[in-house]
Amino acid sequence: MTTLTVSPPTHLATASRSADLAAFLAGGLAAGLGIAISEFMAGLIVGAPSLVIAIGDFIIENQPDWAKDVAVGLFGTNDKLALNASIVISAILIAGLLGVAGRRSWNVPLIGFGIAGVLGLLAALTRPLVTPLWAVVTVVLAIALALIALRLMLAATRPAWAADATPAADATPAAASDGPTPSGGMPDWDRRRFLQIGGGVAVGALVLGTVGRNLLTSRPAGGRATAQLPSVAAPLPQVPPGASLDVEGISPIVVPNGDFYRIDTALISPRVDADSWQLKVKGMVDREVTLTYDELQKMPLFEQYVTIACVSNEVGGRLVGNALWTGVDLREVLDMAGVHADADQIVGRSVDGFTAGFPTQWAMDPDRRPMIAIGMNGQPLPVDHGYPARLIIPGLYGYVSATKWLREIELTTLEAFDAYWVPLGWAKEAPILTQSRIDTPRNGASVAATTVVPIAGVAWAPDRGVSRVEVQVDDGEWQEAEMSDPLNDMTWVQWKLPWTTPSAGGRHRIHVRATDGDGAVQTAEITPPRPDGARGYHDINVSVG
Repeated sequence: MTTLTVSPPTHLATASRSADLAAFLAGGLAAGLGIAISEFMAGLIVGAPSLVIAIGDFIIENQPDWAKDVAVGLFGTNDKLALNASIVISAILIAGLLGVAGRRSWNVPLIGFGIAGVLGLLAALTRPLVTPLWAVVTVVLAIALALIALRLMLAATRPAWAADATPAADATPAAASDGPTPSGGMPDWDRRRFLQIGGGVAVGALVLGTVGRNLLTSRPAGGRATAQLPSVAAPLPQVPPGASLDVEGISPIVVPNGDFYRIDTALISPRVDADSWQLKVKGMVDREVTLTYDELQKMPLFEQYVTIACVSNEVGGRLVGNALWTGVDLREVLDMAGVHADADQIVGRSVDGFTAGFPTQWAMDPDRRPMIAIGMNGQPLPVDHGYPARLIIPGLYGYVSATKWLREIELTTLEAFDAYWVPLGWAKEAPILTQSRIDTPRNGASVAATTVVPIAGVAWAPDRGVSRVEVQVDDGEWQEAEMSDPLNDMTWVQWKLPWTTPSAGGRHRIHVRATDGDGAVQTAEITPPRPDGARGYHDINVSVG
């Protein structure tokens, strides 16, 4: 007896593969639509979550310490954009696989999308600014509409649950399907219908997602974010001429708000309504104090120039800047509460749950003025920089002190509480290190021979001040650079050194180092930013000739 093996015709296998590809695309489009709906809801309604942001925030808060290092190493300050993109891409790829499985059994994408919705909801409910009711409504709407779109698209690929794609043995091709059939009689899937539905879903997702994200990122802060700051009793004069050097390419003494660096854990800056905002002082105090934005504005305000820096700034990096800050003396607010003698840590809490803690003794030192800032460079705090209020503590890296979108100040002890970054391997106490940077010429620049080229940049050592800046070309002697007049000991200074380039061409290495106001010279020892700041000289290579 001979066994006859019948292989499916080639065109049937090809049709099946193309239908699976369409189903994969259908799953990805359905996921994109669900994500776009959540973006639109978040942009349209205060308190509704963006699922991408909610999941991203959850990942940021629970990632191992090495993961952040990898992300920053690969993407730098674009790490949040990369996280957003990776969440969207991962969701689309997983949903694509669910779409392929959905051609055989609708239960697979039904369960898969349901699980995704539950995980998104749980992540959203952990966010302090998300309203639970709107979180449920957003997730249910996003998942329901995504599943409806997926079912419509999969129907065009003729999965088993939508139509019997296998004709009876005695059926003619025409009886098996009203649609076009490939040679051999097997009904093909409806490409035209799929493209029509899929195209509509794609356009809808693109429009909803774009509009929603734009609404979310451009939404003004509530209250009086655009109002003028109250008057200051003793306003500081304009930056005097001697405080700034006229060198092309050098960083300005005061960095404009739009150019100021931004580093925080928020995927999107919180939009806080100042009319309902309150600042609470609690913990190891004689009495809890609650201040509204109006009450804070009515307190005596002062101005000060302060340079702040991020601890993750590499040597020569740009995560540092100087600004004119306007606000209330933090000590005056603490005095209203009555700080206990054994409270040796001050913890700032943001509206999005971020925490930063620093020694109480640092704030109480009469040589510095810690502040609750409500203004930056003569304007109310920009949303990205902490509106309506933030902490500015001179001399400390931002991760232990500069809480943005401030909502709570707690007095506690250093032993009782570890702020956000400490469990991730960063130091608990972190004074800003003495650093200097070459702004011009740029690394890798080419300059003409036998010309005078200004080597210039900035140096900082808040709140010790900078007493000297020196430059070394190749292995030559250290040469003292000209410095701008410091605004105060809390700000950076500009420096420059005229360099007459040699007549012979070649490559030259230039180093810079600073000496702080206490006489301590910047160390040449190279260390990474973790755990308490990067060390070493900034150097560049320049080609002459």
